[in-house]
Amino acid sequence: MTADFEGSAPAGRVMSSNSATNPGIFPNGHLGHLNGTQEEALERFKVVLAEKGLWKAGPPASHDDQTLLRYLRARRWIVDDALVQFKDTEEWRAANNIDTLYQTIELEAYEQSRRLYPQWTGRRDRRGIPLYVFEIRTLDSKTIANYEKQGANSTFSQAKTDGKTPPGLLRLFALYENLTRFNQPFCTQLLDREHADVPVTMSTNIVDISGVGLKQFWNLKGHMQAASQLATAHYPETLDRIFIIGAPIFFSTVWGWVKRWFDPITVSKIFVLAPHEVKPTLEAFIDPKNIPKKYGGELDYTFGQLGIPDPAWDGVVRWEKGYNSFPSGPLLWEDVPGEDRLACVRLGAEKGKTQREVICTLPKAFKLAEKTTEEATQPDSVANTATETTATTTDDVSEGTQTTEATLDGTTDETTQTDGAADALEKLNINSEKTNGTTTAEVTTMPTATATAAA
Repeated sequence: MTADFEGSAPAGRVMSSNSATNPGIFPNGHLGHLNGTQEEALERFKVVLAEKGLWKAGPPASHDDQTLLRYLRARRWIVDDALVQFKDTEEWRAANNIDTLYQTIELEAYEQSRRLYPQWTGRRDRRGIPLYVFEIRTLDSKTIANYEKQGANSTFSQAKTDGKTPPGLLRLFALYENLTRFNQPFCTQLLDREHADVPVTMSTNIVDISGVGLKQFWNLKGHMQAASQLATAHYPETLDRIFIIGAPIFFSTVWGWVKRWFDPITVSKIFVLAPHEVKPTLEAFIDPKNIPKKYGGELDYTFGQLGIPDPAWDGVVRWEKGYNSFPSGPLLWEDVPGEDRLACVRLGAEKGKTQREVICTLPKAFKLAEKTTEEATQPDSVANTATETTATTTDDVSEGTQTTEATLDGTTDETTQTDGAADALEKLNINSEKTNGTTTAEVTTMPTATATAAA
């Protein structure tokens, strides 16, 4: 069983050049690919944030445009709603010293979190978005109880807390900081991807729930609910999609209470794959060389290990001090003084002593493309006319759902992908509703609590 997300085209067509002109498909709604309404919302959002003292134009700006756009997409381009979420996040970050947490977290505490939660494979999907893997069976009740207890009873950073956020969960958010401050900026600078003019602000996740029993799901309920809701609230639109693999037969039982943790946009980004759909569907989104062998690919990756460097980095990344891969720990990018390069710096602490170490440097290759006024303000109606996409929607009366079938570039399923992939991707069924120029979707199958991989 599979489920589509946000009205996008089936997986096999994500590389189509026509995706740039269809308002429901990436990279539309992202920096450099905004229609007139979205451009107007971004400018109004800046004005409102500035009036509230929540944003400064700079240079440099206190928050870049791609970050502001995450909040607007999450709130369907309603500026007032985006303002509420942004303000809540800024207050939460200040109350819990999230910047200090990330810079001073004990490396041992960071590694403990990294090994339990979604882990970067070191690879990307076909659009250059970082690929994460998460095996839920590692989160048994005993492990979680020990994790939360240690977090509550130990000082793992120099950050203060607001007394409201469960202290046992705060270490988890160092991983989200790593995603937004290290991984996404890194992937943005790698220009061997379609839409290299668009900054990377999302992640793709394979979530393996095989071997997880109903009792384990139930025991994880409180922890996963708290983590998911905080992530959805404070790290919006950092998820491109989640592939759920190995769903047990009872999975529909847990869907009723999991569904309430997420907004419809997040829910709509979840694919639940049957065993025969795993390999063809993943290959439609991810090059086989970047898919772990366990899921039918070629990458010799095991959950728990650090990311495996991509040969595509050769000649781009200049390693320092004997490093040849990224280590565990809080990483971020800084300008190299006097050079048009960025340096990856590992921070954190060991036994209370803060560390600072340069891991590598790379060229500052990413440049935002300048768009003409006509392109930037092109209305949806014009964009829709420009695309060669044709779509038909049929009502499935027996199921009470809508199935959207799309064909791009004038090609058919048989000419663009294998029969196996076509069979899997034809099952991406959604209930869609057009709102403010954005398509939201309600998944027709049962997503999992493990959407904490990203929000």
